[in-house]
Amino acid sequence: MSQPPPALPGDPPGGRRAVAVWGLGVGVYFVAIIFRTSLGVAGIDAAERFHINASALSTFSILQLLVYAGMQIPVGLMVDRLGTKKVLGLGVVLFTAGQLAFALSHSYGTALASRALLGCGDAMTFISVLRLGARWFPARRGPMIAQVAALFGMAGNLVSTVVLARLLHSAGWTPTFAGSAAAGVLVLVLLLVFLQDHPEGHEPVVAPHTGKGSVRRQILRAWREPGTRLGMWVHFTTQFPAMVFLLLWGMPFLVEAQGLSRGTAGLLLTLVVLSNMAVGLVYGQIIGRHHAARLPLALGTVAATALLWATVAAWPGAHAPMWLLVVECVVLGACGPASMIGFDFARPANPPERQGTASGIVNMGGFVASITTLLAVGLLLDATGQNYRAAFCSVFVLQALGLSQILRLRTRAQRREEERIVASRVETVHVPV
Repeated sequence: MSQPPPALPGDPPGGRRAVAVWGLGVGVYFVAIIFRTSLGVAGIDAAERFHINASALSTFSILQLLVYAGMQIPVGLMVDRLGTKKVLGLGVVLFTAGQLAFALSHSYGTALASRALLGCGDAMTFISVLRLGARWFPARRGPMIAQVAALFGMAGNLVSTVVLARLLHSAGWTPTFAGSAAAGVLVLVLLLVFLQDHPEGHEPVVAPHTGKGSVRRQILRAWREPGTRLGMWVHFTTQFPAMVFLLLWGMPFLVEAQGLSRGTAGLLLTLVVLSNMAVGLVYGQIIGRHHAARLPLALGTVAATALLWATVAAWPGAHAPMWLLVVECVVLGACGPASMIGFDFARPANPPERQGTASGIVNMGGFVASITTLLAVGLLLDATGQNYRAAFCSVFVLQALGLSQILRLRTRAQRREEERIVASRVETVHVPV
């Protein structure tokens, strides 16, 4: 378990062409993240524009993520059956239309529908990018490729916290959101012209369609693998604290509860993103060289996040000191890279024709946790008179649930993966060159 996965027969060669095609898919994901996180810097403005309270404001992100999470398994099946290009293209059309409609919305109901449409398109991006990487790069590069894809996605978050936040307060609501939608049109054109599902000579095995029950059987086969379930719970437990902070509640918490200016709060949100990018590179290198480090890294990230969150909540006085908020934001930045470890448990547990479905199951985990926490924070804020300390304690409940499932599944999943690695090495030795 301490060695990287062996090279397998039929592995794609990688190279410059692979980087170019995969990079185009990552560009689509980059734009999707800009659109997904754009509300995170506009939460206060959205509350004023639509005349809504905290619970109603949280509904924007909850609905968007609910649609995203609900689409994960269908999208995984679509990627396995239709290929990356078709699914990514549909995703770009939907999330661009959603962003443009949000720019033009003046009523709460229309804005909600726009975020739902955006969430549907966003749901089609990350699993497609993971599959694109698996089709163009050798399997041993998988952990690093996934972390780098997530890193560029977080760069989209950086655009939201730095660029969109400034445009929002200088240009206004409609020009900012409508202008950003032009990026979706650009990546759609590039995708249609240049993207290719796989290199020549490496056509994927298409999962056979044998009647109405084939979809259900494919989902069940992926779910029965302990690695898929462990990956889902790792993603569930690690991703949501940073997601909740960046997607909606970070800016209001820092401004309203901690007394910071919007500029300073924006810098702290930017720090979360920069930390995510830096930690992603480190985690990718470590896991690529020492596969056994995956679970310690995930569990260590959960422990550090809980410790910092509890320290900020329990700090005496009205406001936590700036150094503590900085440390918390740095630690929150590790949540994204830790959540990517979930996919690395699921990928070797499933054959290529089922990996999209398994990735959909994993990706659903973190977003279900995010939806639950977004709703809980909004309800608790309204119930406690905007007491952020009490509201953010809901984080610990979700972390405890996820941690219990990780500890329950870890031994079974690791034993199963060891068996598969041994079988792969035997197959590699006996396949003629």
